[in-house]
Amino acid sequence: MKKKATLIIALAAAFSCTAAFAGPADSSRWTIDGDYAIRWDIGNDIPHYDHIEMSGEQVSVVYRYGVNEDGSFSMDRSVVWPMLRTVPNDTHASLTVHFDTDFMSGVTVDGKALEGEKVRSITLDGIMSVLSTYGNAPVEVTECYFPSPTRAAVCERYTITNTGDNEISVFVPAVRNVTETDPEAGTEGSYTLIASTGSGIDRSYRIAPGESISFGATIRGLKQPQMEIPIDVDREKAEREDFVKTICGELVLESPDPVLNTMFGFSKIRGAESIFATRGGLMQCPGGEAYYAAIWCNDQAEYINPFFPFLGYDKGNESAVNSFLHFAAYMNPDFNFIPWSVIAEGYESHGPFDRGDAAMLAYGASRYALAMGDLQIAETLMPLIDWSLEYCSRKINSEGVVASDADELELRFPAGEANLCTSSLYYDALRSTAWLIETMADEYAADGKSAESSAAADEAASRAAELRERAATLKGNIEKYFGADMDGFHTYRYFKGNDVLRSWICIPLVMDIFDRKEGTVQALLSPILWSENGVYTEAGTDVFWDRATLYALRGIYAAGYPEKATEHLAAYSRHRLLGEHVPYPVEAWPEGDQRHLSTENALYCRIFTEGILGFRPTGFRTFNLRPQLPENWDYFNISNIHACSSLPYDILVKRSGKKLSVTVRQEGKTLASYNIREGESIEVTM
Repeated sequence: MKKKATLIIALAAAFSCTAAFAGPADSSRWTIDGDYAIRWDIGNDIPHYDHIEMSGEQVSVVYRYGVNEDGSFSMDRSVVWPMLRTVPNDTHASLTVHFDTDFMSGVTVDGKALEGEKVRSITLDGIMSVLSTYGNAPVEVTECYFPSPTRAAVCERYTITNTGDNEISVFVPAVRNVTETDPEAGTEGSYTLIASTGSGIDRSYRIAPGESISFGATIRGLKQPQMEIPIDVDREKAEREDFVKTICGELVLESPDPVLNTMFGFSKIRGAESIFATRGGLMQCPGGEAYYAAIWCNDQAEYINPFFPFLGYDKGNESAVNSFLHFAAYMNPDFNFIPWSVIAEGYESHGPFDRGDAAMLAYGASRYALAMGDLQIAETLMPLIDWSLEYCSRKINSEGVVASDADELELRFPAGEANLCTSSLYYDALRSTAWLIETMADEYAADGKSAESSAAADEAASRAAELRERAATLKGNIEKYFGADMDGFHTYRYFKGNDVLRSWICIPLVMDIFDRKEGTVQALLSPILWSENGVYTEAGTDVFWDRATLYALRGIYAAGYPEKATEHLAAYSRHRLLGEHVPYPVEAWPEGDQRHLSTENALYCRIFTEGILGFRPTGFRTFNLRPQLPENWDYFNISNIHACSSLPYDILVKRSGKKLSVTVRQEGKTLASYNIREGESIEVTM
């Protein structure tokens, strides 16, 4: 059996991670097990330990699990309650507690404690399921671990099956451990933490051959004097399964590579589950035992918010609008920089310097408004977009690019007085806002207010032209200021004076700046920058942040190199989905020890929507497509897309000789079909 349960209280502190660093010899420990599931069949390659984060509206949990050398199961749960705030109430003030409680420790079969555990398999499919047998009893035990979708609790379900030929007796003792936290350490006093089985009394069962019994357990957190309302673990499990099924049924990827299809599904789950019901409304949060009940200009506004309209997840879209409005509250007439994060359920902020956050906000909000296709939402976001564009305009330096104190890495690496990311984001925001202004004018015209709409259309056309002119000027200045030959590659320097290749040279490619695409792609995929874990942050280091790799892969597709992009995407995806640390993109290494932050998952999905498919919103009901398929792919489909449409639709790409056949279908009917050259752009109107 597992070691005796202990409880360690660690307020707002991260637990040391034991997952091994995935190296180049990393093999496929896991296999794909049906739709959106992977399984590890335990062999001789033990011990092995890993960690995975799962989230619900009121709780998040990092399961540190593994199989010991003797074949037994190891589990530690780091449970985070984002709305149980600790002192001081800062970014990291979510109550975090480690539990290694073993709810099976007192179970007996025919009067004997279970011994000689051998884990047979572990399955991940939005729920962790562990199948074990024991050396001294004819039983199989399946343990299921998952967060409650809506309650401040993590849930576990244990099923004991009689695999023998005779009836057995099973005793399941009641477990109940209650802890009251230090009242001085909580913003609302003491919190009550309860680890317990579902039954408050000991129970005995007789199980016939082939039959099973189940019992549930929960770890919950309560504010005082909240009542302890019973939790039906079976119902919670069904709701978790329904959530996973719903998310996996929208924005469905079909490619010839099952690894990509499966990881795409997992990424949707992780991005969508990490949304918390805070006092400040729904907040999509990065997670990682550190970042909850808070939002960031890069993680939310730039990375995941523009993705939610594609997924069509109502809670995701509500959280996106809510995040933009929280940042909008910090607009000011003096154009001082907006804080980079709004924390503590929306009641505090953090950000001591400018990371280019206004460019992130303008980029994300303008793309989001276009993809949502909702005039009211666009009107709500326009003040923030306008303010952010004006802020960036005021930060343009004497050489025509946007100055900022840092970038999203917050001075972990140098970024100079003006960096490539900030100017590239601003460039894209100018282009998206021009389209947004035009489509809003079209909506006003459709209302039938002829006199007003005519004047509005003229004004919109004038402003859109002015924004496009500014974008064109900025594009030229980006080339002049950042364009450079680095280590023999015709690419970019990240800032003035930079003489070392950086991962973010990929950012112009994502923003449709292709002046130096060949040299940039060569540099990104060279041994100087590329590794088995993707792109290094800076040449000469072993530091990597997956967000840069995910941007780079999207940019390489956009630049027209689908063969190279697919080769590296496939290797990266197999490494992350089926290797030693699964099943999601990670934040970084060595910082955070490869935490499963949530918003990187949106960046993974955007490789397919914006990279391979080349989807670019240009209006509430219009978008451009520029499909890029590798030669050995005969098809590429994404179904149940919600962006730029009131109803979901499918986009099907099929190789037809030397051309691509592109079909847009909605409700079983073909809306449009095209026969195009590889990399050719088409405009679709829904």
